[in-house]
Amino acid sequence: MNILFVYYIPSGGVETLNRQRARALREAGFNAHILYYQWGAGIQNADDTPVFITNNDIEIKQILDHGQYDVIVVTTDHQTFAKFRMLGYTGKFILEIQGYGPQHVAWKALSDAAPVINRHASALLQPNTPHIGTIFQTIYPHIPQFNFNNCFDSDNFTYHSLPHNPNPILAWIGRIEDNKNWREFIAIGSHMAALVPNIELWMFEDPSLADPYERVEFEQMIGQPPLAGRLKLHANVPNAKMQEMFSIIGDSGGMLISTSKVEGAPYCILEAMSCRCPVLATNSDGVTSSIIPNVTGQFYPLGNIAQAVAEAMELMVNTQRREQMRNTAQHHVKTEFHTSLYTSRFIQMLYAL
Repeated sequence: MNILFVYYIPSGGVETLNRQRARALREAGFNAHILYYQWGAGIQNADDTPVFITNNDIEIKQILDHGQYDVIVVTTDHQTFAKFRMLGYTGKFILEIQGYGPQHVAWKALSDAAPVINRHASALLQPNTPHIGTIFQTIYPHIPQFNFNNCFDSDNFTYHSLPHNPNPILAWIGRIEDNKNWREFIAIGSHMAALVPNIELWMFEDPSLADPYERVEFEQMIGQPPLAGRLKLHANVPNAKMQEMFSIIGDSGGMLISTSKVEGAPYCILEAMSCRCPVLATNSDGVTSSIIPNVTGQFYPLGNIAQAVAEAMELMVNTQRREQMRNTAQHHVKTEFHTSLYTSRFIQMLYAL
C-alpha cells in the first residue's frame, strides 16, 4: 500500500511525526512518502524516507501519478483535497489535525471547511486532543474518526549521560508568537532568577516562523535585566541533537517549561520525557495524553506565574519526587507512544477504510 503525508513546511512536531511514522510504516512493509509545499529548517533532519518539496502543480501531478498512492494523509490543509482531485488523484483522503492554536480558531476553521471536508474526506484523524475530538464529533459525526497517540521513537531518541552543566537550566521550545506564550516563560524565568541566582534560561526556536511584530518585543525584553546575559537562544537545533540538550537540562536540576495557551500533541514534551527531563506545563488540552499530574509531569494554571514558580521550585528542591517523575515519564513514553503501537493502530485504520 502506498501512503503520502502532506503538510505545509518541514518544521516542528509535524516534521518529527512524519519522519518517524513514515519510517515505521516502511519497516512494516508500506510505501510511505512525504510532501511539503515549501522548504523549512526541519529538512535538516531528513532520513532515507522520500521527501518532496514543491508547490508546483505540474510537479505535484508527477508525484501523484508516479506514487499511485492509495491514501493521502493531509495535515490541516483541507484545500489540498480539491487541488489534488483536479490533478487526477482518485484515492482516499484522511484529514489530520495536530493543532490549530486557540480553540475558537479551530472551531471556525473546521466549521468553514465543512463543504470541502464532507465532500472529500474518508476519515478524520487526531492524536487524542480533547477539543479537536469534540469538534469532530459535533460537526462531522458521519465521517469515520480515529483518535490515537502520535508515535515516538524512544529507542533512538533517549537519555544520554553527559558532563553536567554547572547551573540549573529552565528551557522553552516554540515559536515567538502569541499562542506559544513566550512572554509567560520570560516572566517565570525572571522570577526564578531572583530565587536561584545561577539559573540559566535556554530558548529553542525557528526564527523564520516568528511573528515579526512579536519578535521586536521579544528582542527588547531579553536585552533587559534580569535576562541579559542569562538567556541563551538556540536556533534550528537538529532534532537528533535535542536528545543531548534535554539530557543536559534534566541532569542540571532544571526542566522544560511549556507555556502554550492551546496545544495539539506537542512533541517537545515527549522528547523531554524520553530524555529524563522533567516537564512543567500549562494544561493546554492536548498535553493530557503525555502529562499525568504529579506522575509524569506537572501542570500550572495558565497565567498564574506565582504557581508556576512554586511548582518549578518544588521540582528542583524535592529530588526524590523529581527522580521518581523522571523514571515514570520515560517509561510512559516508551509504552504509550512507541512506534510499533502507532503502526498497529494506523494499519487498523487503513484496513477499516
